[in-house]
Amino acid sequence: MNPDFLVVGAGVAGLRAAIELAAAGEVLVIAKDTLRESSSEYAQGGIAVALSDDDEVELHEQDTIAAGDGLCDRSAVHTLVEEGPPAIQQLIEWGAEFDREGAKLAFTQEGAHSRRRILHAHGDSTGREIARTLYQKAVSLPNIHFQSYAAITDLLVGNGEVCGAVVFDEMAHERRSIFARAVLLATGGLGRVYLETTNPDVATGDGVAMAWRAGAEIGDIEFVQFHPTALHVEGAPRFLLSEALRGEGARLLNMRGERFMRRYHRLEELAPRDVVARAIVAEMRATGEPHVFLDLRHRGGHFIRSRFPRIYETCLQYEIDLATQPAPVHPAAHYAMGGVRTDLDGRTSLQGLYAAGEAACTGVHGANRLASNSLLEGVVFGARAGRSMRESGARSANFSAIEPPEPLFPCTTEAQIRRLAWRKCGIIRTGDQLDDARRVLETDRLEPNPHAGLSEFCLRNIHTVVWLIARCALARQESRGAHFRTDYPDKQTAFEKHSMVSKSSDVRFV
Repeated sequence: MNPDFLVVGAGVAGLRAAIELAAAGEVLVIAKDTLRESSSEYAQGGIAVALSDDDEVELHEQDTIAAGDGLCDRSAVHTLVEEGPPAIQQLIEWGAEFDREGAKLAFTQEGAHSRRRILHAHGDSTGREIARTLYQKAVSLPNIHFQSYAAITDLLVGNGEVCGAVVFDEMAHERRSIFARAVLLATGGLGRVYLETTNPDVATGDGVAMAWRAGAEIGDIEFVQFHPTALHVEGAPRFLLSEALRGEGARLLNMRGERFMRRYHRLEELAPRDVVARAIVAEMRATGEPHVFLDLRHRGGHFIRSRFPRIYETCLQYEIDLATQPAPVHPAAHYAMGGVRTDLDGRTSLQGLYAAGEAACTGVHGANRLASNSLLEGVVFGARAGRSMRESGARSANFSAIEPPEPLFPCTTEAQIRRLAWRKCGIIRTGDQLDDARRVLETDRLEPNPHAGLSEFCLRNIHTVVWLIARCALARQESRGAHFRTDYPDKQTAFEKHSMVSKSSDVRFV
C-alpha cells in the first residue's frame, strides 16, 4: 500500500496525527512491535494541564519555562499550555476516563509544578488510557490503516524531499519501499540506548537516527532526562516509580534511613528531576550503596493500593510491598528533550518530513522537561503536525524510481554501546568521557549484512544516537538542565542556545 500519509509510530503523537489526517486521504500507521507497545503505554504519572479551579495557563507556562533552565522556546511553550485545555476536553468527549473526585476531575502535583494540575487515569495508567482513547477513535475512521511488526529503517529522499520510507517486514524478513505525500516520525524515545532505562525495548531512537541519515537537522540531543526513581531490584526491569509518588508525599531515604533532599534543594523531593537524579547519585557515592529508597509507608496501604494500583502490584511481583517497606530506587534514562528539529507545526528541515512527540524537538522542554508535559506535547503537537501534513502536495510518480540506500551495520554489540552510553554519556559527564565515546563509535567498523534482522537495524540506530549525544554533549561546554559536566559545572550565557547538527554541518549553536 502506498498511502497519502505515512505515520511511523502508534503512540499518542502518531495516533493523534493520524486522526487529524483521516479526512484528507489514506493514512498508514506503522508500529515496530504491537500497536499497543509504545512509551505512551508506560506513562504513569499523568498529563499536565491548567484546568483546575486554582490554576491558570500562565502559571503552567511559567513552570515549564523555569524547568527548561533557559532553553525553552517560549512560543512552543505558549502553544502547549494554551491548546492543552481544549485538547483534554476533546479527549474526554472521545471517551477518555480520567480519575475524578465526585463529579470533578482529580488533580495531583509533581515536581516543579506550582499547582496541582496533573490529571491521571486509573491511578497510574494515564498514558495507557489516552492511547486507548485515541486508538478507538482512529479505528473508527475508515481511511486509517495499521501495520504492526514492521520497522521503518530508512527514509526515501528525492531532490531533497522525503517521499516515503523503507519498511522491514519482520514476518517476511524483507525490505520494501512505501511512498507517500508526507511522512511523520512519531517513533517515541531513545532511552534504550542506555544500559539503565525505564523505556520499552522499542525506544531505540529510530526517528532521530533515520532523520539524521536522510539529512534532517537534529536539535538538543545532548539533553537526556534521567528519571530519579526506577525500581532497582536484581533481575527486575527498571520499572518507573512515577514522580506522582513524590507528589503524593513519598520521601527519599539514604541507606541510613535519612531524608537527604533538603541538603540539595529547597523543594526537597519535589525539586526538578535533574536535581533529584544527581542528588541520588551523590548519596549513593557517599554511602557506597547501589541505590537509595523511596518511602510512601506513611500514606497507608489503602491509599497506596487505590492511588497507584499498577505500581503497587508491579512492586509486589518483586517482593516489595509499598505499604510496609520502602522501594529501592536508582536513576535511569527516561526522556529525550532533543530530537528531530521542527517548527510548531511539525515541519522538519526536509520537505515532506514531519515529526511529533518525543522524537521531535520543538524547544518546548528546553534543557529539562517539566513532569507530565510529555503526554500533552504528544496530543497538542501531534494534532498540529497532522493539520500541517494535510497541506502536502500530491505524490510524484517519479519518486517510485528511487532506490533505498544500502544499510551498513556496526560491529560493536548492543550491550557494549549501551554500557558505553551509560558510563560516558550519562547523568554526570566529563569532556574526556564524551570524547572517548565519540572516538570509540567513530572507529567502529560499519559493514553490510544481507541477513540483518530487526535487532541489527535497531543496533544501527542505537549506534548513531549515542554518537550524536556524545558529539553534542562534548560541544556544550557548560552544565544546564539535564546536561551536567564536572569540567564545566556552571551555566554559560554563550550556550543559552539550541544545539543543531546534521550530516552536512558539524555541531553548532543557534
